[in-house]
Amino acid sequence: MQRQYGQADDQHEGIEIQGLAAPVEVRRHPAARRLTLRVSPVRRTVILTMPDACDLDEAGTFVEKNLDWLHERLASLPQVMPFIDGGAVPVRGRMHRLCFVGAKRGSQIVWVEQLDGRGRRANGGARARRANERSCRLCVSGRVEHAPRRLRDWLVSEARADLQDRVSWHSRNLQLKPRRIAVRDQTTRWGSCSSSGVLSFSWRLILAPTLVLDYVAAHEVAHLQEMNHGPRFWDLVRMTMPRMEEAQRWLKRHGGDLHSYGAEEA
Repeated sequence: MQRQYGQADDQHEGIEIQGLAAPVEVRRHPAARRLTLRVSPVRRTVILTMPDACDLDEAGTFVEKNLDWLHERLASLPQVMPFIDGGAVPVRGRMHRLCFVGAKRGSQIVWVEQLDGRGRRANGGARARRANERSCRLCVSGRVEHAPRRLRDWLVSEARADLQDRVSWHSRNLQLKPRRIAVRDQTTRWGSCSSSGVLSFSWRLILAPTLVLDYVAAHEVAHLQEMNHGPRFWDLVRMTMPRMEEAQRWLKRHGGDLHSYGAEEA
């Protein structure tokens, strides 16, 4: 089986394995005691972590021995849903059809239009209420090639606003005070809490139902008092978020799908 070695990016080495439809990014870690593999659902790449003393030939052999597992994991990734005109994206758990409208003088950058049963814009009253139960269109103005970035920026902004609101609520409820919040595209965690009190969240929480974002906000606020996952921590989360088990079940079942939105085709 053929292998090619090179740089995956400016920081990591890479291996290309014939027959594997994904690049392998090699990460050397001084604390690693053995070779490990995982598949990134966001970047749709294989991540191989190896001890410093391990060489690339040994790493390549390890990858080849686990090809069946890697093929299975890659095949199980959700279908890529790039931000394209006519595509779709959930916002707060509700699916929206994307419409890149081009340059429109005096319009907002991104806005939501309610649609009736025939796909026409609903403008208030009973018609709008009926449309609220059916479908929405998410419109993005400006040059079409800039629309995906504009849409992503808008989603990040919406996520930040919702997270600030729920973090503030849970902080008051538990009488805790975060230092600040940060919103990023975290790939392995939906949220995190630093020892300095900075709460970090994935912007993709705005794609999930509001209950889920609310739970993750409560989870990280509780870490301001309990930097662990012991009984006292879970008592705090449940105190401020009684429906936490419902949100946990949703994340376990559907969370991985959120990483497919806005991804690029390989």
